[in-house]
Parts: sequence; C-alpha cells; structure tokens
Amino acid sequence: MESIDLRSDTVTQPTPEMRRAMSAAKVGDDVFGEDPTVNQLQDMAAERMGKEAGLFVTSGTMGNLVAVLTHCGRGDEAILGDQAHTFLYEAGGIAALGGVHPHPVRNQADGTLRLQDLQAAIRSDDVHFPRSRLICLENTHNRCGGVPLTAEYTGQVGELAHARGLALHLDGARIFNAAAALRRRPQDLVAPADSVSFCLSKALCAPVGSVLCGSREFVAKARRIRKQLGGGMRQAGILAAAGIVGLQKMVDRVSQDHENAWALAAGLGQIAGIRLDPGTPYTNMVFFELDPGIRFDAEGVAARLAEKKVRVQVTGPRRFRAVLHYWVGPEQVQRVVRAFEDTLSEPT
Repeated sequence: MESIDLRSDTVTQPTPEMRRAMSAAKVGDDVFGEDPTVNQLQDMAAERMGKEAGLFVTSGTMGNLVAVLTHCGRGDEAILGDQAHTFLYEAGGIAALGGVHPHPVRNQADGTLRLQDLQAAIRSDDVHFPRSRLICLENTHNRCGGVPLTAEYTGQVGELAHARGLALHLDGARIFNAAAALRRRPQDLVAPADSVSFCLSKALCAPVGSVLCGSREFVAKARRIRKQLGGGMRQAGILAAAGIVGLQKMVDRVSQDHENAWALAAGLGQIAGIRLDPGTPYTNMVFFELDPGIRFDAEGVAARLAEKKVRVQVTGPRRFRAVLHYWVGPEQVQRVVRAFEDTLSEPT
C-alpha cells in the first residue's frame, strides 16, 4: 500500500510528462542568458503574471529574498505580516543577508494586513528611523488557513504603498490556488504588485524552482542579486522544462485539489473528536484540531497514522494541517478519513 503524504504540496513529485520533458530539454548557459528552455519558462511566467519579465530561481524563499534585496538597501525597512512566510520561515534572510529591517504588522484571520496598520507602520522621514521601502503580502496565506487575498484588497494595498513611495511585493507561492478559488486570472490578483514570486514545486508538481516576475528593470537588478546569492544555475533548462509542463498542464487542475480538500474536510467533520477550523478549507489546505477529550495528542495521532501510511503535518499540541495535491485523489481522501476514524477509536 502506497503512503499518502499530506504534510505539504512540496512533497509532489514530477509527473511522467515532466520527466520526459526534462530528459529532452534544450539547454545552454543561463548565466549568459543562453538557456532556451529557461528563457521560455521566464517568458511564460511573466505572461501569466501580466509582468514584463521573469527570473527563474531555485525556491520560493530565494524568490522572496531576491525581491526584497532588489527593492531595499541595507538599513531599509520591509513591512510584512507577523504570520508571513518571509518573516517566520525564511531563516531571517532579509536581515542576515541584506541588512533589511523587518517590520511585522499583525495579520488578520483572513490573511490581510489592516490598511490603517500599514499606514501607521510607514515611517516618517526622520534620521532616527529606517526608511520604509517595501510592503509584502502573501497569497494564498499559509499561516492563515490557506486563504486567498482578493484583487480588490491587493489593489488597496498597492495604492497605499505607491502613494507613500513604497513598492509592493507579493509572495504568490500558491497564487494559482488563489486564482482558482476566487475564479480570477492570476494576473488580476497580482496586477498592483511591483514584483511577484510563485512556486513551480508545489501545486504545479515541478521538482525545483520558482519564478520572480516584475518589470524588465526590476528583473535586471534581481538577476544580479540572484548571482550574488549563488543562484546562477548554468544549464538549468533541465529543471525549467518541468516548470513549463506545470504551467501548461497543471494550472487548470488545481481546483481538483480544492474539491478533494472539501471532501476531506467533510469526512473529518463527521468524526467525533475532530474540530475543523471555521471556513476550512479555503483552497487546498485543511486545518483541524483534536477535542480536549481525545486522549492522544497530535504527535501521538500522527505517529499512529504513519503506521497506516498516512502522513499529516502537526502544527500544534493538538492541531494539524493537511494539504491536498496532485498525488492525492478521492480514493486516498477516503483512506485518510478511515485512518483517522480507526486511530481515534484505538485503545491507549
């Protein structure tokens, strides 16, 4: 029996079509701008995002880091959510490697940052203060239940940022999930942003990489930052080929992951002792926890599930996240529900 891995959509493996494309990819030296497959991917990504240019990077973390370091200099300030991936899960890179001061603002439950909080966070021109240069948003928002941010909200933040002379970067790691959930084109959701990064290695199933998009001038500067960070990958077309297949074939099917997430939530919601987060799932993530009366803690349940070849992410003492993706279909969803039912009914 094959294992079902719901810890993240980063566990996705390349599809057979991706593997064939990788083996047949035309390559060149991308640091010289001569890899035709990388160039094709970057052009496709920029078109999808409605931007002038794109830059292939190794990961979402690198994409966000390169964006912040391109927008900000040492001692400048980036305003971002206190639950943002860049603030919590990127090893403090913007400060450690760029000398950029992070200014966290409280995320609301829906992943937004209140406009009045952003307004208050922007510094006045005072010699004592770092210069506010950038606002960062995240769509979908991982720590806030995988909720998508609307085009209207992002537009309001963009107007505020630009009126005060700041840039807007969007961490769009799962922007195609947001687009599917809101039934909007991804370029509509990212239009106000000066830069946007999105992952190829999550819902799109590619093995490696993200693309950072923006104006031609921005991407030219970002390319230099990528080189400084060691991100010049030479014959990277082998990797970019999988990303092209992802953009061509995987984008239009992410709504299936959302449907499977709804089915999983419906099944878990029928099990005594499981509490679903209000509203979950918004996209492809299901968040839930154990009732206080359940004698197991989350780690204990996860260990028992692993014996049944089901893996979920523990996010708190009694709390879980399950992420649906290409390799988990309706049959696997039912196996997961049965595994939880059996586990919670087992004797101590």
